[in-house]
Amino acid sequence: MIEKRNSSKMDSSPIQTDGMVSIDCIVGDSAVDTCLLLEMATEAHEFMRAKEWCERVDHQYFAYGIGGVVAIFLIQITPRFEDVDNWLWVIVGDLPPAYIVVEDNPTAADALDAYCLEMKEWVEAVEKDESVEELIPVNSPATRENAEQLRGRIEFLRAEILPLVAAH
Repeated sequence: MIEKRNSSKMDSSPIQTDGMVSIDCIVGDSAVDTCLLLEMATEAHEFMRAKEWCERVDHQYFAYGIGGVVAIFLIQITPRFEDVDNWLWVIVGDLPPAYIVVEDNPTAADALDAYCLEMKEWVEAVEKDESVEELIPVNSPATRENAEQLRGRIEFLRAEILPLVAAH
């Protein structure tokens, strides 16, 4: 969890950012939690920078997280191509990292819900031996074992984490 400090309002963001903090202001419930959240911020940054369509990460804001479990960031990028959104949600943790577009997902809770829906589609496709090529990219092989593990994480996110994010 996080203790809020230095809430930011970004004029150019399409998302209401009250309650979010820049990554240099992340403070967890303990020193260990803070360290884990900062590592997750680095993971989110590197995840975006690895995308061929991302020129650079301009701003990164922490919306919600539990160190080592899940963290949600709002990230502004400079895209290399005109058809790429410059504001994206990035979700990382003990699960496959992913970005979620901000359009139709105006809050961190909406982004996490969209993440869960996308990952559930991937899990169901794997379980049915269907192609995952057109689905959200997942950084592990499309095996039944990986699908089962991801299903458990999604169920946990929906039951335990999503209500906390929505109340945040």
